[in-house]
Amino acid sequence: MYIYPDARSVVRDLSPDEPVILQRPHAAARAGRFFAEKFPGKSLYAVKANPSPDLLEILWASGITHYDVASIAEVRMARATLPEATLCFMHPVKTASAIREAYFQHGVKTFSLDTHEELAKIVAATTDSDGNAATDLRLCVRLRVSSEYSELSLASKFGIDLADAAPLLQATRQVADWLGVCFHVGSQAMTPFAYVQALDRVRAAVAQASVVIDVVDVGGGFPSVYPGMEPPPLEDYFAIIHRHFEALPIAYNAELWCEPGRALCAEYSSLIVKVEKRRGDELFINDGAYGALYDAAHVAWRFPVQLVGDGPVGVEQEFAFYGPTCDDADYMEGPFMLPGNVAAGDYIEIGMLGAYGCAMRTAFNGFGRGEAVKVADEPMASLYRGDRDDPRQSDNVVSLR
Repeated sequence: MYIYPDARSVVRDLSPDEPVILQRPHAAARAGRFFAEKFPGKSLYAVKANPSPDLLEILWASGITHYDVASIAEVRMARATLPEATLCFMHPVKTASAIREAYFQHGVKTFSLDTHEELAKIVAATTDSDGNAATDLRLCVRLRVSSEYSELSLASKFGIDLADAAPLLQATRQVADWLGVCFHVGSQAMTPFAYVQALDRVRAAVAQASVVIDVVDVGGGFPSVYPGMEPPPLEDYFAIIHRHFEALPIAYNAELWCEPGRALCAEYSSLIVKVEKRRGDELFINDGAYGALYDAAHVAWRFPVQLVGDGPVGVEQEFAFYGPTCDDADYMEGPFMLPGNVAAGDYIEIGMLGAYGCAMRTAFNGFGRGEAVKVADEPMASLYRGDRDDPRQSDNVVSLR
């Protein structure tokens, strides 16, 4: 595939009437190497964030060998793409048939759970036709933890309460070759302290259960950079996680895992959209809530934007976006900062859409088409280039001294 120098060259060459996804393999590879080399344990890429086979191959080549899959479709795709990868089925609620296929056909040994019912289901589904129960299961009990330090909460759907965790850990220990505890602090955790609280809860659960723990999986939540969201360096997160992990009452050879999604793929993609109409401070563009901008519409996520082209640039002002469908809900309030002279026919690049955005496009109302091209320039923001101002003076960061 031809690699364009940047978004401007794409617009010059294609003058696209449909949105164009810009892929930056070098940015994803850099993020993969960062986690593979600096996180003090194993990093499992959360495939749901962006299930592109091309991206999985980039991360594999960058040292990411473990993958968090959340459905049997993701298991099949990841196994077909990466035959030698370690796949971990970390959705706490699975069908028996999905467990059975994952275990017997795709070699998946690691499963998460948060109820006794799910534990029984896993045991039954991995028992062979002769009635022999599996002896190589690696089971992770998901603990409910707070999401108060994250931009998007993941505290209500999954996870067993601390008060109920001990009996489930004890029951799981009886059938697991490896026993783990996992949790998720929520998406876009803006301070390392989110993991301190969660690991303190792990400590309490392990002490109450009095079981040997082989794996502690701190889940995802590792942030990226967006307008109004400048997280501390990821090294701060890694250091504080490692320090509190080392103090847990667990096996001396226990492993530390994490499940980054957004942090590994946000910088991989951006999107070129075309302005079809301007109405005051509202811009009608050709992608939206049912496309790559789902988060901008439904959780008011502010993505970085910039005008693409050679024309004059005016003083920036706040804009809102309407997407291309006939649905009034296809609206993104922003605000998105763009030159005040932006007009119909102009092109806008929307950045940091490699996580979730480009993976959530639909064909609603007949929209959602558009090609993907590769570009060689840098993403609009990066945690990995080494050129960020150090934001550690912020009030919400725990000192590591």
